Order: sequence, then structure tokens, then C-alpha cells
Amino acid sequence: MDLKRTVKYEADRDPAFKIWMSHTIGGERLRDCLQCGMCSAACPLSSYMDYTPRRLILLAREGFKQEVLTSSAIWLCTSCYACMVGCGNEVNLTHMMYALKERAIREGYYPKRFPIPIMAREFAKMVFRSGRITESWLVVGILLRSSFLRLFGMGKLGLKLMRAGRLGLSREHIVHQEEVRQLVESVQTAKERMSL
Repeated sequence: MDLKRTVKYEADRDPAFKIWMSHTIGGERLRDCLQCGMCSAACPLSSYMDYTPRRLILLAREGFKQEVLTSSAIWLCTSCYACMVGCGNEVNLTHMMYALKERAIREGYYPKRFPIPIMAREFAKMVFRSGRITESWLVVGILLRSSFLRLFGMGKLGLKLMRAGRLGLSREHIVHQEEVRQLVESVQTAKERMSL
């Protein structure tokens, strides 16, 4: 048994993270968690996570930033909302997971070649640049940054999808791209102000 993972010390806590967590969307009810375990029981992927949703809530509300942001649990969450449906105190764990993913990406805690944070960044870049995503370019971007060799293995499937008209190579965009950029920038500015 790895004692470093099981024993937590007061010095490992980050009080600012605890405060930030309680001010995120969904985090305002963090203190209402009774640690009953319904979220972990309802989660279809909790058996694959290093920390169950119940334990992740406990770590987050006590300020263990390092453990929470480096956890595989935030990346394995599929946003199925089963944890929220099972919660008797209406703790909004799914939305907290989104906030944790965003912060882990921003602070560089995510697994470097794991496709989920790569997809989140590529998706956001595409929306910012053109107002829309083009699935074919999104998939290529993800594979180039996560598992380059898989790109060659998916060539046949890509050709079949292109022949069937389900996959295009032209980049999609909206007419008023500048308005989307302004909207995204204003949301980012508001988030930065909230985190101060």
C-alpha cells in the first residue's frame, strides 16, 4: 500500500483552492455533501477511477489541490449526471468536474498525451477561430497530439466516411466570427475576475 496516497497532512492543503472550489459553478453546495457515497455508487466509471466521486469531493472541499487536479477521476467523468441524480443534497458534482478539468488544463496538471484534455483545447481553439468545429479536423488534431500512429490506422474508416458524405475536409465557419471571439473573451475575463 502506498502510504503517500492514503495519509494526508495539513501542510498539503491549499486554502485558496478550497475557497475557489466553493465558488465554482456547482461548488457552492460542496459543504452540503454528507459523504453518503451515492455519487460513487451511481457512477458507472467509479471502479476505474483512482478516487471515487465521494472521495474527490472530500479532497476538494478540504483543499487538497494536487491530489484533485492530478486525479484520473476528473478525466474519466463522462458527464452522465448519474451522480447528481443519486445525490439527496443536490450537490452539483458534474459541473464541478468541468471546472476541475478546466483548471487542470490551465495549470498543466492533465496527463500530457491523454486525449480528453487535448480534445477540450482543440475544440475551444476551433470555436474561438471560426465559431464552429469541423469534426474531421478535430479528430486529426487530437490524434496528432495524442497517438500519432493511430491516425494511419483510421485512414480506411476516414475514406469510407468521406465517400458516404459523413466527413468533410473543408473547414466550417460562421458568418460573424468576431462576435464569437468577443463572447469567449468576455467569459474568460469574467472567470478571471471571479478567481481573484
